[in-house]
Parts: sequence; structure tokens; C-alpha cells
Amino acid sequence: MLFERIESKGLAHYSYLIGDGREAIVIDPRRDCDVYVRRAALEGMRIVAVLETHRNEDYVVGSVELATQSGAEVFHADAHLSYGYGQPVREGQSWRVGGLRVEAIPSPGHTPGSMSYLLHDPQGHPWAVCTGDALFAGEVGRVDFMGPEHLGEMAALLYETLFGRLLPLGDEVIVCPAHGSGSVCGTAIADRPWTTIGLERRYNRRLQHSEREAFVADVGRALPIAPYFARMEALNVEGAPVLGVLPTPPPCTPAAFEALAAEGATILDARDELSFAAAHVPGALAIPEVNLPRFAGWFVPPDRPVLLVTDTDDTSQAVRYLVRLGFDQFAGALAGGMLSWHASGRASARLKVLPAAEFCEQVRRGAALWVLDIRTEGEIGQVPPVPGSHLIPLHELPDRIGEVPTDRPVAVVCGSGLRATTVGSMLLRAGCRDVAAVLGGIAACATILGRRP
Repeated sequence: MLFERIESKGLAHYSYLIGDGREAIVIDPRRDCDVYVRRAALEGMRIVAVLETHRNEDYVVGSVELATQSGAEVFHADAHLSYGYGQPVREGQSWRVGGLRVEAIPSPGHTPGSMSYLLHDPQGHPWAVCTGDALFAGEVGRVDFMGPEHLGEMAALLYETLFGRLLPLGDEVIVCPAHGSGSVCGTAIADRPWTTIGLERRYNRRLQHSEREAFVADVGRALPIAPYFARMEALNVEGAPVLGVLPTPPPCTPAAFEALAAEGATILDARDELSFAAAHVPGALAIPEVNLPRFAGWFVPPDRPVLLVTDTDDTSQAVRYLVRLGFDQFAGALAGGMLSWHASGRASARLKVLPAAEFCEQVRRGAALWVLDIRTEGEIGQVPPVPGSHLIPLHELPDRIGEVPTDRPVAVVCGSGLRATTVGSMLLRAGCRDVAAVLGGIAACATILGRRP
């Protein structure tokens, strides 16, 4: 028997490969789906079905891609939507995989037609349930994707799902959600890699509301919705274009790279923050590779090809992160990286950096710094901002970038310094001449200034 969780780093997305005998199924696959095909083949198994728990918002589901590679049938949830592929799951529908049985359980709330999948062991006992975005470790699913006017209705549906269908399965049943800690699909998902119905019944703060009204009041809130979510939703209903293999951006000489940028391609610098700060191609958007899954969807234009700058000529990991978010057009990659750019005699740009100690000293002296704190409301509640800060959450910056002055020094503060580098690159592109990213971020500043609550 095979039961394996596949984690997509950065997105904190979980998919599941379940097999027995010579057959296997996959639940909520990611788009770069070679991992499922390869793993099943190593076990001598053929993937026969792909099951979706809901129409996903934060990444491109790999159902069409995996079906093309494996010949598997695709079953999608949210049957009310006009899917361009597969067939809808029916309530109570089940699949046999060797001696195992997988049963569909309607789980509306996160989306109107969400499904969970209950796995029965060879003796027929309920063993594990794949809950999609209905139930996480320490959290429950968002209910705001249908719009603010439907918050109460969706929260009530989720209450019925949790208390009427999932919790009664039994405390011993393992919970297998579609996301882990760090996902944008829940505000406080616990860093508990494996959990059970019993653990959630006891420790999940949302499940302490046994009364419907209290649960709806707690859960029925609107949260920030990333602008790329609508695009993901459309791709996940239409069916994303089949890749076949992971794209390889063609290596470009500095001259070719410069020409493609002039034609409108987006220069995306995925190097670490210090490398970008020291020297980068003018006009580049900085998103360190580790942050691509979280922020590429927010800030990389989806309708323009991408030009990559990476630390090495191996762009595969950056590309893998990007295709999961629906970025398929790669104009090229700078061959030889910034070394070749410098060797060509072309000008480069820099982003100032301020070590936290130096920044705090300037704050103490009352220096003429315009301090931009880009943390979320929740982060600011945990560690207060430095005095005189201007608070613009990162997700609001594209619409509020005009509030940042271009004629005076700006210091950007985030949690650690990674996001500050991204914002610094955005401000340079917007015409700010004197921008610095604070290294160490608010964590270091709080220690130096003694501002931890």
C-alpha cells in the first residue's frame, strides 16, 4: 500500500498519492506533476483517478496535466461550475483502489461544492479524510470567496460540514488538509504536520464554538484576496494549458536580454536580497526565489513574458514555482547571471541596505527618514512599529504606491528583510531615488529598541 503526502514548498500546498495493488489515485495534484507519475511507477502502480476537493484559488491544479500524462479520469468538485475538463463528483460516490475504498463527502463552506474524501482501510474502517480547505490543523477554511454578501451563508454551510459531517467521523480519523502552516487559505494554520479529528476537536479554536451563531460570527469575515486568485479560479475551471515538460527559459546574452526587456518582458530577479541590493539589472523586480510562491502572483504581470535572473544558470526551481502560479511565458534567462551583465559593460542599479542597528540609530536621532512598514495588521499586533512609521501592508502597496514620497529617503521595514527588498525594487521602478531595505527587519529593531510587547 502507498499513502504519501506531497508538499509544495512556499505554497504550503498538500496533495496526496494513495495506492494499493497496481492502482493509485491522486487528490489535488499540483501542476508540475512528474512527482506523482514517477512515484507511482516506482511502486508498479498506475494512476487511475484524480480527485479535486474544490476549485482552488491560490495555485493552478494539475489535474489536466496529470490526466494527460497518466490517462487517469478526473473528478472535480463544485459541480455547479462549467468545467472544461473531467466530470463532477457525486455525493456518496466511491472509488476502489486495491483493498482501499475512497468515499466522497459533500463539504460546502469554503466553496459551495467542496468535497472531502474519506479513505477506508482494507477492513472497511474509516482511516483518513482529505478535507481540502474545509478543515486544517488549528484552523478552518476561508468563507469569503463568494463575496461579502455571502459570508454568513458560507460560514453556516461550513458549520454544517464540520459539525454535521467531519467531526462525527471519529476522533481517531487522520485529517489530511490541502494546506499547511503558511498558506494564505487560512489565517492561523497550526504548524502541526499531521493531525486527527480528535486533536482538532480539542485544540482547534474555531471548533470550540458549538453554537452555529458563534461559529458564523467568528469565521464569517472577509480577508485580503490576492489579485491573482481570480486568474487561478478561471484556469482551474477552464483547465490550464498542458505543459508536457517543465519549460526551460532560453539562455540570453546581455544584449538579447536587454532587447527583450525593451520589448516589454518583466525582469524578475530571484537572487537573494543582498545580491540584488549590491547590483541588479535596472528595472528588475526583486522576489528572492524562496518567496516566489508567496509573492509572484501578487506582483508579476501575468500577461507579459518573464526574463529571469538567478544565482546560477539552473532556473528549474524558479520556473517550477512560477508554473504552479500559471506563469508559462518565459522570454529567457540571463546566461552567466550578473557577472556576464557586468562583463558586457552595461550599467547596473543598486538598492541601499540599512542594518537594523544603523536604522535604529537614525530613528533615535530623528533622521529625516520616511519609514514604510509593510507588515500585515496581524504582524503589527505582535510587534509594534517603530515610532513615526507609515503603515501600508504589502498587499495594498500596488494601489497605494503613490503615497510614498519620491523626493526624500525612504526606509522599508518588514519582518526580516526579504519583503523589504521586493518593495525596494518596486519603489525604484516607481521613481523613488533614495530607498533602503532594513536588514533584519522589525525582529531586529524590536530587540534593539526594546519594543516587543
